[in-house]
Amino acid sequence: MKSDNHYEPAFEAFLRGRGAAVMPVVEARRSYLDASEVKSPDFLVIGPAGARLVVDVKGRKFPCGHAERPRMVWECWCDGDDPDGLRRWAARLGPGYRGVLAFVYHIAPAVELPPDTPDLFTHAGRTYLARGVEVCDYTEHARPRSPRWGTIDLPAATFRRLVRPFTAFLTAPEEVPA
Repeated sequence: MKSDNHYEPAFEAFLRGRGAAVMPVVEARRSYLDASEVKSPDFLVIGPAGARLVVDVKGRKFPCGHAERPRMVWECWCDGDDPDGLRRWAARLGPGYRGVLAFVYHIAPAVELPPDTPDLFTHAGRTYLARGVEVCDYTEHARPRSPRWGTIDLPAATFRRLVRPFTAFLTAPEEVPA
């Protein structure tokens, strides 16, 4: 976990507030699995109902873009090696672990979402929305975003179909609603 990133402490507080056991991963150095380098996840999470997750947080603003020309888009891009790292860590940690990309959106003060929006929360005076996509689903549908920067993303319609409130991932896999 990066201490200078407000998204990760907010997400950790969100998880703890929902009864999850949360272990932040210190990213001071690159990690290794076997003999190869692999990106570290941000958190290892055990949900209150037994879900086992390897999570990488993607902090995004909503709306995105410049203040002069805001774009009402839920960005869902990540580095190309993020899904592979999550998949590899989940496999190494053992049966039942799932890799999840957590998209944590900092909602601008001018934006009003309905107060009953699932997983809408506040932390340190900011409003956030927590959403997630299972890494196997993300990988299946990802497309290159920027070959120069090595980023990938999902088409907007696919993201809308795959994304769920993050609390849906805190239940055991066999309990996850379809």
